[in-house]
Amino acid sequence: MYRNRDERRSFRSYRLYGLCVRSQWWLPYFECAEADPPAVELVEGPALLFEEAVREAAGQPNAAEWFQHTCLRDGSNYLRWSELFEFLVSADGCRIAGRPLTDVSFEAFHTYLLGVVLSFSLLKRGLDPLHATAVVVDGRAVAFLGDTGYGKSSLGGAFIQIGYPVLTDDLLVLREGDQGFSAYSGPPRIKLIPEIARNLLGEQVTGIPMNPLTRKLVIPLDRHQSHQAAVPLKTLYVLTRPSASARSERVTLRRLSQRSAFLALLKNAFNTDVIESERLRRQFLLCTRIASTVPMKLLSYPRSLASLPLVRDAILSDLTR
Repeated sequence: MYRNRDERRSFRSYRLYGLCVRSQWWLPYFECAEADPPAVELVEGPALLFEEAVREAAGQPNAAEWFQHTCLRDGSNYLRWSELFEFLVSADGCRIAGRPLTDVSFEAFHTYLLGVVLSFSLLKRGLDPLHATAVVVDGRAVAFLGDTGYGKSSLGGAFIQIGYPVLTDDLLVLREGDQGFSAYSGPPRIKLIPEIARNLLGEQVTGIPMNPLTRKLVIPLDRHQSHQAAVPLKTLYVLTRPSASARSERVTLRRLSQRSAFLALLKNAFNTDVIESERLRRQFLLCTRIASTVPMKLLSYPRSLASLPLVRDAILSDLTR
């Protein structure tokens, strides 16, 4: 897991999703000066640390599933991907301990760590992330909401292709201020299927497989392909489910009513494992505020590589209206 022996001796600080994250692991991201106390600390946990959590989780109905999540009696969260890695998120969300269970890639480890795992910490800190990929167009965030496999990252790659940077891929944190909602940057990477990656980013593009169950690659982005500061949110596009007849569809955009927008936001919450009443209350309030203040549109289009430039152009044209 460490690139060299010295990497475990010192912590490094990163700015992710608007928070200062202090990590015992070196991460392939842009480091920041630790001006504030870290909101979340990432550490490697020894096997002994996880023993009690494993015993408590063993009695849960989902114990045999590939992904297991258990809320433990002390309020912490135990997460395990079978034969890949396991994590413990402290009850206050300020500390995440993790360890690999086999010889997995470092890229896969930190992709899960700073996605699904970190979302539990964000929720404990009152931040409710959306399942979305966002790009920056003319200094404002444009986000695509949708489930896994709906095409969010592919659209993000299509925007990178013509020079618009990705703000975040898969997990989107929004905060409301005096001037409206702002969108915060995530790790500078994108997850794409190899053919799509080569088509959009060039034949020379390289990446690391996420896990044995998907063909997606984790592809690092440079400073020109990613944006590392919060920007005002302009529009949210809700992607329709890909269909068997998608090749014959046209690119269509339709403004959602406030009620439909609210339901779409609930459906596209990033983390659906936490259903505590306080989280649900905050989530309803956040979705209500977003639906009532941010333009949201339903986006339907054919899911093919050839159609991506047309979809991108339709979005850019829509943004100017």
